[in-house]
Amino acid sequence: NEVSKNETRVAATPESVKFLQTLGLSIVVEKEAGLASGYLDEEYLSVGAKLAEHSDCLNHADICLTVLMPSVDDIKELKSNCILIGMLNPFQNIKLVSELNNRNITSCCMELIPRISRAQNMDVLSSQSNLAGYRSVIDAAAQFCKAFPMMMTAAGKVNPAKVLVLGTGVAGLQAIATAKRLGAIVSATDVRLATKQQVESLGAKFVTVDNREANEAETSEGYAKEMSEEYKIKQAELIKETISKQDIVICTALIPGKSAPILVTKEMVETMAPGSVIVDLAVEAGGNCPLSKLNERIIHNNVKIIGYANVPGRIAKDASSLYAKNLVNFLSLITDKENKKISIDWEDEIIKAVVLTHAGKIMLEQFT
Repeated sequence: NEVSKNETRVAATPESVKFLQTLGLSIVVEKEAGLASGYLDEEYLSVGAKLAEHSDCLNHADICLTVLMPSVDDIKELKSNCILIGMLNPFQNIKLVSELNNRNITSCCMELIPRISRAQNMDVLSSQSNLAGYRSVIDAAAQFCKAFPMMMTAAGKVNPAKVLVLGTGVAGLQAIATAKRLGAIVSATDVRLATKQQVESLGAKFVTVDNREANEAETSEGYAKEMSEEYKIKQAELIKETISKQDIVICTALIPGKSAPILVTKEMVETMAPGSVIVDLAVEAGGNCPLSKLNERIIHNNVKIIGYANVPGRIAKDASSLYAKNLVNFLSLITDKENKKISIDWEDEIIKAVVLTHAGKIMLEQFT
């Protein structure tokens, strides 16, 4: 079970248990670990997993699968020299990283999986962001007091909703696709001109500051760079001009390792029509809108601003299923199926990217 009250996902599903067993692994699942995701203990038992209490799972495991970083008490219960795999968020959990080191635990941060072709099926950020992008539009539609598609009725015409998506990474692109499927008129903006073709292929209008800096706004890993102050001013002017005409704004813009950029100011919110909705998917990193509050829905100037934490966890069953498959694919990389043992290639670029601690040492370059 996860220690966070907001966490509804689980790191292994009955389906993933079957695949893990083909790697020669014996699987133990904590009792009721999958309950919040819609997976019953009976389903795990039916595919050959064993059930155990919390401490028993921690004390005896050679490999421990988790969604988020365990608590300090749980880390102390883990078997020394075991392998811990999950979204460990080391930069926000510095003290816990020291505890992992003290226990000689090999810890792997799944959110650091490199964006290379052979690691695509292990990319937890993509699998979870996809669902977050979808859910953000569903949450917006639930709070919006009008319909999304254009409708022609005997009583008159209903105009389609206008949706603006800020940031066109995995979450943003899925938000665009979902809003289009619901019949909205969709626009999107991103500092990376390279995403223009993807946005337009989904039927949305691409709106951005077109200058030389925008052509170099993407890192080698495909993420957005932090832009210059001059660019930010031009971008703010463009968003201000566009946002006043929108019914719904989906905020997804993130910069790895830094606070989310402020894109929607208080003044911009006040130009939106009453009943409009903003969903800030970046709220856990500070938010793209300074009015957003973590795990709250607030109303400012009759505009609803939603800042739910752990949006993928709002679709816990599918989120758990995709995450568990990511873990299975990663475990396939570090296990010797024929000899049924752990076999880690320390020269593998995926291993080098994700291993945080090993044998009492911090391995992650950007963390040292």
